[in-house]
Amino acid sequence: MATSTHFLLEVNPRLPPQLSRLSEIASNLWYCWSRPTRHLLARLHPQLWDAVSHSPTAFLKQIDESRLLQALDDESFMRDYREVCKSYDDYHADTDMRIGAGGWRQDDRVAYFCAEFGFHESLPIYSGGLGILAGDHCKAASDARVPLIGVGLLYRQGFFTQTIDAAGNQVVSYADSDFANLPVAPAMVDGKALTVSVDFPGRSVTARVWQARAGHVLLYFLDTDTTQNSDADRDITYRLYGGDRRRRLEQEIILGVGGVRALNALGITPAAWHINEGHAAFLILERARVLTAAGMTFAAAMEQVAANVVFTTHTPVPAGHDHFDAALLEQYFADFSRGANIDFPALFALGRSDGSPEFNMTALAARGSRFRNAVSRVHCGVASQMLGGLWPQIPPEENPIDYVTNGVHVATFLAPEWADTFERHLGDRWHDRAGQREWLERLLDVPDHVVWALHQRLKSKMLHLVRHRVSVQNAHNHGSEAHAERMLRLANPDSPDVLTIGFARRFATYKRAALLFQDRERLLKLMSQSNRPVLLIFAGKAHPADLPGQAVIHEIAEIARTPEFEDKVLLLEGYDLHLARRLVSGVDVWLNNPLYPLEASGTSGMKAGMNGVLNLSVLDGWWAEGYERGNGWAVKPVLHEASTESRDRQEARALYEILEDQIIPLYYARDDSAYSKGWARMAKHSIATILPRFNATRMLSEYLHKFYMPAAGEHHRFHERPDDATQLAAWKDRVRSAWPHVAVRRVDTPQARIVLGETITLEVMVRLAGLSTADLAVEVTFTRALAVDDVPVEQKFFFRPDGDPADGWQRFVIPLAPEFCGRLDYVIRIYPTHHLLTHRFELGLMVAV
Repeated sequence: MATSTHFLLEVNPRLPPQLSRLSEIASNLWYCWSRPTRHLLARLHPQLWDAVSHSPTAFLKQIDESRLLQALDDESFMRDYREVCKSYDDYHADTDMRIGAGGWRQDDRVAYFCAEFGFHESLPIYSGGLGILAGDHCKAASDARVPLIGVGLLYRQGFFTQTIDAAGNQVVSYADSDFANLPVAPAMVDGKALTVSVDFPGRSVTARVWQARAGHVLLYFLDTDTTQNSDADRDITYRLYGGDRRRRLEQEIILGVGGVRALNALGITPAAWHINEGHAAFLILERARVLTAAGMTFAAAMEQVAANVVFTTHTPVPAGHDHFDAALLEQYFADFSRGANIDFPALFALGRSDGSPEFNMTALAARGSRFRNAVSRVHCGVASQMLGGLWPQIPPEENPIDYVTNGVHVATFLAPEWADTFERHLGDRWHDRAGQREWLERLLDVPDHVVWALHQRLKSKMLHLVRHRVSVQNAHNHGSEAHAERMLRLANPDSPDVLTIGFARRFATYKRAALLFQDRERLLKLMSQSNRPVLLIFAGKAHPADLPGQAVIHEIAEIARTPEFEDKVLLLEGYDLHLARRLVSGVDVWLNNPLYPLEASGTSGMKAGMNGVLNLSVLDGWWAEGYERGNGWAVKPVLHEASTESRDRQEARALYEILEDQIIPLYYARDDSAYSKGWARMAKHSIATILPRFNATRMLSEYLHKFYMPAAGEHHRFHERPDDATQLAAWKDRVRSAWPHVAVRRVDTPQARIVLGETITLEVMVRLAGLSTADLAVEVTFTRALAVDDVPVEQKFFFRPDGDPADGWQRFVIPLAPEFCGRLDYVIRIYPTHHLLTHRFELGLMVAV
């Protein structure tokens, strides 16, 4: 029997001239943080809008032309259309840089490299927190008119679509993106679509370059699915984080090496280069190769390159740091190393750390940058320990790693109901002062019943979506309607007064999604009080290769199916940005209980907190900075326990106690009113304390002032004085050769006590080992044992050379007259110093007495 061949024909409508600007607006990712724009399009055909995953480009290609023509006669629609066009024009006409402009040259640019960008569900090239953070970073840069250019990969398949079957197993499926339906277009140079080539073993791989716009920010994405490549090479950028180690290496070469070549071809010379996680670290090698081709030594080239590279590390979890074995890396970089004037073993050593035989992308990024940061205060301590081997003689707390705590883009994640409330109570320009806590504390004057009612509306919207998702999930698992209604008994949009706790994020085991079920009997008792019910909502994905994470999903699914929990625990499939936005604004409590200190930062709790949702979280990541009494609840992590199981038991017990003694009683403390005044006040306090500190504008400002502007300064210095890189490289080589022979010994007699006003003289002898006194800093650091009064806790003083060297030894002295009383601990140490160093300890060398 013959089979029929099915062909596809897509008939696109013609945009009426009166609506012609919809095409322009749909091609700019500005729409993903302009709710009026998205609402305008959705009004034309709500069902189609949902079917195309809220993609304006796909929507305008598939909507029936008759609906566009009908809209012309809708005065309300046309008025809103004109308003959207005006907002778009006003936003893009304002190009003045809003932060840091005084120290920024007009043509300076930041190149921001990341393996994923999470702007919106209509551009599915992200998997989770890293991508969402990158998207928020770019949005904030656009809002502040910071000249930032994003560089990434354009995947046919972003992260997977998830369903959960009747047995509670995660089922993974992928869908190919049609690039014609994405807000991207080929990047053009001299009227031709731009491609770049990268040498791979025995062949050259071509990557197309695509351009997108996110407000004022330009984005360039590389894609190898082109006819110039073999089928295998066309698949390099096919799937986000797909394939084996070889495929991951190939993706990261395209991103790092290909990304640099794309910017060069476009005539873009960034003043600062930002590597957001180690995936793009090969850009360091490519930039150095370009300089060596111009005649510079590789060591000098690395100094010039590293001087304006910013590297952000995002996780202490080993799986987040890509590594490759020597044989694999040599296949791809043997010829490259010869072209860069460095032998392969020396190149491979740039990625070695802590004696590992493998090449670590994080180590390469850290060595090839002079500005490095973690993403929270707690994470800074963890990262300093983790990367301490790169600066072996420096105490971890002093090594060259800073931190910028993450933030979230307010316009994207703040519910419009809250934005409207802010306008009424703070004025229509409230967002210009959103970083001022004193300003936002005016929200405390908003009546409690208004806050409660607003949140109930948001919860109702969330529960409508939850009911829809659960019903679809139940249907494809062949459940009955009666069973769906039983599961959804407490998820009632018409009566949203049930305490609802949300947990939604990646199901990695360290996030401990099932921690609350340590003692199911106790939890059930807490949740089953007839007059104080509790609903738990879980959502999230586990990586397809993460079997333990998938086991956690299965465990929660099994619990949710038990008769005692089936109406109290909901596990939602298909976690995406749309569901995330509803959850972070609609639940009452946001639960987060990672295993300390593995939560580098976390941003979902920030999104919840600025929407008046109260956080219940372990004091890890951002919450260790954000928590204060009255804006949520904190679980102090149990440290120094013999086993993870013991920590789990104790921290779960703390969760039960907080729920039983504080959260549940407060939520249901309604007296004669229909709301909890205490809860509403905490919600206002949450917004007033979290929104000013944990927004993406504050984050971007810190990056600009702490890293981008200094990096740009280094860029200009090395380009204006190119010999500086050669001089610095030669000096470092000389110091490293001499350092094993440098020594220090104290020659004065230490005094245990003196009287205020007396002077003591400290003296040390230093074996110079061929170095000069100008190459060394000899330092004494005093630390107050008891930090009282207004006296500095720590003070540093520097020795000066005394006399001439004798037999290779040099005397250094310092007279000191302490200006305050009390017990002082002090240490004496020496380290190399040079005026061209970016960080005084960047060599990682130090000798203490």
